[in-house]
Amino acid sequence: MRQAIMLKPGVIEFREVDKPGALKENQILLNIKKIGVCGSDIHVFHGEHPATPYPVVQGHEYAGIVEAIGSAVTKVKVGMQATARPQLVCGKCGPCLRGQYNACQNLKVQGFQAPGVAQDYFVVEEDRLVVIPESMSLDQGAMIEPASVGAHATGRATNLKGKNVVVSGAGTIGNLVAQFAKARGAKKVLITDLSEYRLEKAKECGIDEVLNLKETSFAEGVKKCFGDEGFQVGFESAGVQASLDVLIENVEKGGEVVILGVFSKNPVINMFYVGEHELNVFGSMMYLHEDYLLAVEMIASGKIKTAPLLTDRFSFEKYLDAYHHIEKKGGETLKVMIDL
Repeated sequence: MRQAIMLKPGVIEFREVDKPGALKENQILLNIKKIGVCGSDIHVFHGEHPATPYPVVQGHEYAGIVEAIGSAVTKVKVGMQATARPQLVCGKCGPCLRGQYNACQNLKVQGFQAPGVAQDYFVVEEDRLVVIPESMSLDQGAMIEPASVGAHATGRATNLKGKNVVVSGAGTIGNLVAQFAKARGAKKVLITDLSEYRLEKAKECGIDEVLNLKETSFAEGVKKCFGDEGFQVGFESAGVQASLDVLIENVEKGGEVVILGVFSKNPVINMFYVGEHELNVFGSMMYLHEDYLLAVEMIASGKIKTAPLLTDRFSFEKYLDAYHHIEKKGGETLKVMIDL
């Protein structure tokens, strides 16, 4: 079978490797059909991801067809569509024992610290598998993983119902966070970015308000959108110092800022300001299984839109070209899909 492996930053090699052999009783063999390229993958491509060694087989957001199942598998049958969470956890540490396995002390993520799905066939365990309903396309199936990030991050906030929300960064993840904020009952959602293209995509997905920071300052845009009400919850999805700064400086006193962006360089936070304003600053790490299930439900129902986010397609053999395309056209791309 075909496999793409990143030997070092910027270098992908294509290999022919053996197809996985006999399955354990709880395992499923997936024929991988779609792989989404994520912002974190780009960090790996540039050698800027803080927790990824090389060489690495990438690919963690995907959809496939069940090729074979182990003797004890009951969740799926051969021929069904499926995906799976890429988290490998120990099940023994404190976070795992209290159900917070997304923050496992020994977490390995397939595509980063463990081999990912950039190959024709891939084995997953049943406990991490999620069925993709027949009503959903394989493209939508590959969007379940990033949608789950939005589901989890918006669940980290205390309660979004009736609150004004700002999402900083209108890439795929920021867009999905904003959509989930609306779905969870936020009063009004504003999304900010420097790319007019991405902001137009946010409008296509039904986001209430957009703010181009090239044209209007953050404070001015927030004032125009929310008036004297301001905003109570901010989501940082850009992984940029300035993005975090404006959220913390402008959120309502006693408000919340959820950080889910991946920072290539550690940001600086004014902790005196955070203390004086009694802000709640939360991290958000990936997702739990229930977030995957919620993402499936919301995409299948049409409450979360993914079609406008899929902007480019490349064949498996053009994997490296996909990265170069994102480098050149970053402001005009959202989700780039690899078709196997």
